[in-house]
Amino acid sequence: MRPVDVMADLEARGLVHDSTDLDALRERLSSRPVVAYYGCDPTADSFHIGHLVGILVLRRLQAAGHRPIALAGGATGMVGDPTGRSTERVLLDEEELARNLAGIRAQLERLLDVPGSERPLLVDNATWTRDLPLLEFLRDVGRHAPVSVMLARESVKARLESGGLTFTEFAYPLIQAHDYLVLHREHDCELQIGGSDQWGNITAGVDLVRRVTGDAVHAFTWPLVLRSDGRKFSKSEDDNVWLSAERTSPYAFYQYWLNVPDADVRRFLLQLTLLPVEEAHAVADASAADPAARTGQRRLARELTDLVHGPAATAAAEAASA
Repeated sequence: MRPVDVMADLEARGLVHDSTDLDALRERLSSRPVVAYYGCDPTADSFHIGHLVGILVLRRLQAAGHRPIALAGGATGMVGDPTGRSTERVLLDEEELARNLAGIRAQLERLLDVPGSERPLLVDNATWTRDLPLLEFLRDVGRHAPVSVMLARESVKARLESGGLTFTEFAYPLIQAHDYLVLHREHDCELQIGGSDQWGNITAGVDLVRRVTGDAVHAFTWPLVLRSDGRKFSKSEDDNVWLSAERTSPYAFYQYWLNVPDADVRRFLLQLTLLPVEEAHAVADASAADPAARTGQRRLARELTDLVHGPAATAAAEAASA
């Protein structure tokens, strides 16, 4: 059975930003199931809304007949991604890392539980990285990574211009690239997905797989999820919206979406809910025609709270709001 045209759906939602050969990727996705992976570092014990769009892209691929791998970065989380950072991240100890991994793993299992679809494979890159000898890594990975290419990455150039970065951070893209190589070899993974700020790290993996195996693999990113005022959802934002009920209660979660600006409604309905594209546009159109009724915000709050916390939590939040 040929999978549905998931790329057309993703493009209609505004969820394709950068990609390797887009025509080749579209053809590959439409011909037979593809193994695709999305990775997140466990820098907290919960995902936030900035992560949800990626988890849902993986879920959309899963529902279209493809095979999802969700990677928790137990190894990369100990190194720290320099992307988008002006200073080095605080490195996690093993106890905190284990606690964070448990938290996000539970969220991944719940959000990727799609009846009738291929069960997701949940992996931790510490499994194959923790005991990897340094000399073996330098020989098998480092020799395929031109320093000129690594220095040309925007994340590296920005940090060098603002005061420098450590070798630990400089090596981060190589560790992530090695993840793609391992998943390609062991699980026939052919697609890595991520936010647009991860493009440099992701293409490092595409290049490594090509150099080591000769195989052509694929990647695409989506635009970062921004609010109408230009701010992104991230752990560094004081008013961040978390998926954990302990960090953001279901009532506060529901209220956040009930109060988003009108300018955000259409994009959030398309990118952060599982509504079909046509229905998301119809709800947004009705909301734009009568902004005072806040139809779009109410539907957005209900869809997202159902998805993240379940219908019972949504009903309780709606009752409390009323």
